[in-house]
Amino acid sequence: MWMKCVRGELRGALVVHLSLTVCVVGLGTALQAQPVLVIGQNFTATTLNVDSPDVPPDANGVVGPQHYVELVNGRFAVFSKTNGLKLKSMTDLSFWTQAGIVFPGGWDVTDPRIFFDPSSQRWFASQVDFDSSGLINTNHFLLAVSAGADPTGAWQAFAIPSDPGGNNFADFPTLGLDAQGVYLSGDMFDANFNPVGPTLVSIPKSSLLATPPSTSGLKWFGILNYSVRGEILQPVVCFDNTGQSLVLAAANLGTDTNNNTVTNTSLVISQFKNVTGSNPTLSSSAFLTVPAYTLPLDPAQPDGSVNLDDGDARFSASVYQVGGVLYAVHSTEIGNLAVIRWYRIDAAKQTVLESGTLSDPINDLYYPSISANAAGTVVIAYNASGPNTFPGSFAVVGSTTKGVTTFGKPLLLKAGTASYQNLDSNSLNRWGDYSATSVDPADPTRFWTIQEIATGSDVWSTQVTELLTAPPTLSIVPAANKVSLSWAGAAFLLQTTTDLANPHWAPVSVNLSTNNDVVTAQLPTTGSQAFFRLRAP
Repeated sequence: MWMKCVRGELRGALVVHLSLTVCVVGLGTALQAQPVLVIGQNFTATTLNVDSPDVPPDANGVVGPQHYVELVNGRFAVFSKTNGLKLKSMTDLSFWTQAGIVFPGGWDVTDPRIFFDPSSQRWFASQVDFDSSGLINTNHFLLAVSAGADPTGAWQAFAIPSDPGGNNFADFPTLGLDAQGVYLSGDMFDANFNPVGPTLVSIPKSSLLATPPSTSGLKWFGILNYSVRGEILQPVVCFDNTGQSLVLAAANLGTDTNNNTVTNTSLVISQFKNVTGSNPTLSSSAFLTVPAYTLPLDPAQPDGSVNLDDGDARFSASVYQVGGVLYAVHSTEIGNLAVIRWYRIDAAKQTVLESGTLSDPINDLYYPSISANAAGTVVIAYNASGPNTFPGSFAVVGSTTKGVTTFGKPLLLKAGTASYQNLDSNSLNRWGDYSATSVDPADPTRFWTIQEIATGSDVWSTQVTELLTAPPTLSIVPAANKVSLSWAGAAFLLQTTTDLANPHWAPVSVNLSTNNDVVTAQLPTTGSQAFFRLRAP
């Protein structure tokens, strides 16, 4: 525990002497060494067979100035950041139709990604389309940009051939952006469902921000080689103008061509060049040596039946660049448990600064996502399950001091309520395929994450959670014969005592009001000494 106390004196209208001591109490060993981790808004967003018919959901969403936007398989939804109220909701197919895409009959969409770009105050979203009958073996990258900062307003969408030759199909699309461009990638398959290699697309961001938006300057980089570029390419997301237009991939997903489990010790970095010019190119690849990783084990559940399918060792979640450092996370296996491997990578030098592993003695950890702010606060959110734990949502917060990143204890965000059994036609108990964690552009000490959780024996839901990583400031202002105390963060509780030497802290629950997550308490002056503190729940 740590405690920070600020002492002051206020004089009321009746010349009553009121002495206030404010104590902010949170979690961690020291205020400077470790941020707090407190849950703010925490709500269930989408549920299988209520809001979406699709399995798995591909839990994805992002926070903006006033909204949280969820884009998952089967659902586009906009929520108020203040209270979690759903402001707009439609199917993902309707989202693209309203944004201007005309689909052939029987076509559907999948694999969503979405970001809010603070510099342009625009939202960018992507999916791929596909022929649900399976007769047509080619498809499109779908890319949409909002007309402004309000995601409930108009969007403009584009359908970009994943293979202009019409021979291959893009699976597991990824999306990235920086000051120069917006980037797409996909894992390409031929008509016989054989993997043929990754592909990349770059588009100058200025074209998408123009009036009207366009894809002028788009470059398709063809079918690339797995052994040269890696598997499942993640174009890096960078909002602070330090971006080098990088792409990060695992050198291997943990299996060979015969589906045998293998280990690998390399990551692969590529770089877009001349994105806004007449002839964008790709740099040669750089291979980074890292601790060995492999295919993660399928996570166990309390019912002991079919384990969850947690994918492979790909970077399934977005890779962020902050202050010249890449933050990335994926799954691997150690000691017969699925664990999480994280990395900090120097973007300019393309060298690994740090790597580490998050694990649990009993539970499997899987489908992680990571984000960081400029102060060096890092949040990793993920799923966990095990012999006594249903698939639920968890998070850890860390900080980097003198080049060393340390994480605190895991925090349960939302517990699952059942073992999940929902087998597909291949008898796989599909989960995932990813999650998303983002920094609040209005307050970088706040992070938001969206995770899949089990809410029934064959039902998933998505859980959106706001995470507060810094203690709030408690402001004290005299007003006539009252004192106004206010703070940002409705999750924190105001308590009071009249004796600091032998305190009996009591909650302040009257005369409270909340506006945009700022809580205000209007208290009368009493002529006696009182002390106040904010306490994390």
